[in-house]
Amino acid sequence: MGNVGEDLEKEERYRLGKKATYIGIIGNVILTIFKAIIGFISGSMAMVADAFHSLSDVLGSVIVLWGLKLAQKPADANHHYGHGKAESVVAKLIAFLLFLTGLGVAYAAYTTLIQPVIEIPQKAALWAAGISIISKEAMYRYTMNVANKIGSSAIKADAWHHRTDALSSVAALIGIGGALLGYPILDPVAGIIVAIMIGYAAIEIYWTATKELMDEAPSSEILDKIKEVALTVEGVYTVQDVKGRFNGPRIFIDMKICVNKDLTVEVGHQIAGKAKHQILTEMKDVEDVLIHVNPCEHTSKPT
Repeated sequence: MGNVGEDLEKEERYRLGKKATYIGIIGNVILTIFKAIIGFISGSMAMVADAFHSLSDVLGSVIVLWGLKLAQKPADANHHYGHGKAESVVAKLIAFLLFLTGLGVAYAAYTTLIQPVIEIPQKAALWAAGISIISKEAMYRYTMNVANKIGSSAIKADAWHHRTDALSSVAALIGIGGALLGYPILDPVAGIIVAIMIGYAAIEIYWTATKELMDEAPSSEILDKIKEVALTVEGVYTVQDVKGRFNGPRIFIDMKICVNKDLTVEVGHQIAGKAKHQILTEMKDVEDVLIHVNPCEHTSKPT
C-alpha cells in the first residue's frame, strides 16, 4: 500500500502523460488528414508516405494511453509488484507498429520507383512538408520533456514517434524539392529513406523496452547513492549488497545491511525500517526497498 504522497505523485504522473498523449493524438489526426490530402492532390509519393507515418503515430498514441492507464493499477493478487511494466510492453507494441509502417512505406515507394514514368509533385507538397517538420519537432520536444519528467518509456517511445515523423518530413522535403528541380526519382527515393528511418527507430525502441522487461539494473551511480543514503542511518555499519530492477519507470531495491550483532531482532528491524524510509525519501525513483539484516562483529562504521 502506498502513502497519500505516493498516490498523488502517481496521479500527477498519469495526468501529465495523458495530457501529452492526447495533444499528440489531436495533432497527428490533423497532420494525417492534411498531408494525405496534399499528397494525393500534388501527386507526391513521399508526402503520402509521410501521411501514413502520422497515422501510425495516432494508433501508437492510443496504445500509449491504454498502457499508462494499466500501469496506474496497484498491486493485486496476480501482480505483486504492480503493473508498471505495462509501459515497457506498450513501448514494444509501438515499436512493432512503427516497423510495420516502415515496411508499408518502403513497399509503396518501391512500386512508385519501378514505374516507367514518375509523376513530378506540385509545390503544395513542399509547403506541407515544411509545416509537418515544424509541427512534429515541436510535438517531439514537448512529449520528450514530459517523458523525462515522469520517467515513462511509453511516452518516450511516443516522443520518438513524433521525431521520426519530423525526420521523415525532412526526407520528403528533400525528395519533393529534388523532383521539382527535375529529378522526379528523388521523391520515391525519399520515401524509401523515410522507411529506413522508421525501421531504425522501431528497433531502438524495441531494444530499450526489452532491456526494461529483462530487469536491467539501474545505473551504478543510482546504486552507489542508495548505499550512501543507507550508511547515513545510525546503526547501519556497512551495506554489503545492493541490487535493483526497473518496474516501468520505478525501481525496486534488494539490499543487505550489517548491524551490531548484539542487538535484538526488534532493534535490527527498526534500523532497517529507518534505512528504508530514508532511501524512499531521498530517492524519488525508488518504489520499494527490501532490506536483509546481517550481524556485524565490529561496532563502528568503516572510514
